[in-house]
Amino acid sequence: MVEWIISNGLTGHDEAVAVMEARVAAILAGTANEAVWLVEHPPIYTAGTSAKGSDLLEARFPVYATGRGGQYTYHGPGQRIAYVMLDLNRRGRDVRAFVAKLEAWVIDTLAAFGISGQVRAGRVGVWVPRPDKPSLPDGSQHEDKIAAIGVKLRRWVSFHGLSINVDPDLRHYDGIVPCGISGHGVTSLVDLGLPVGMADLDVALRQAFSRNFT
Repeated sequence: MVEWIISNGLTGHDEAVAVMEARVAAILAGTANEAVWLVEHPPIYTAGTSAKGSDLLEARFPVYATGRGGQYTYHGPGQRIAYVMLDLNRRGRDVRAFVAKLEAWVIDTLAAFGISGQVRAGRVGVWVPRPDKPSLPDGSQHEDKIAAIGVKLRRWVSFHGLSINVDPDLRHYDGIVPCGISGHGVTSLVDLGLPVGMADLDVALRQAFSRNFT
């Protein structure tokens, strides 16, 4: 059984890490169920294990080094964070397959709002084609990132997870090279013209989770 937890207001980064660490330990000890924890953070930048110092363009907000995979990303109000504490000992010890399932979960969630989320080789996360924007210098279509993914495993129990932009201040991404990828932008559900609130996304996340994880 997977427990779903929703925290109201803004959850600090250090508090979130402490809660996840405790939950992972309890799952490993057999004293707690797996969990999906939905939160929002105050404006922060987090650096994954592959972060390059040159990708921090301007430290506009507090910067936290974190043990998750990936590079620099932004978290803040209007962005839904889904921290996933799942036991891969029971779900298959395959990191790539697990990340692919997280991507599929996001894509399925976005489809509830008529958005065609897509994945790209070499670019972890979920992307949205933007034919309404000018093509890139090489002639390829512009794409914006709407969801980031970065996980960590401890004895095959996951923590950290993913973020989906509902209606954050997209200008806050200007202080970093998001996920080390330049040339493409970031978007949100509201930026795409959809009047979607956090509660709407939470419902879609839960429904899509049940279809992608057993």
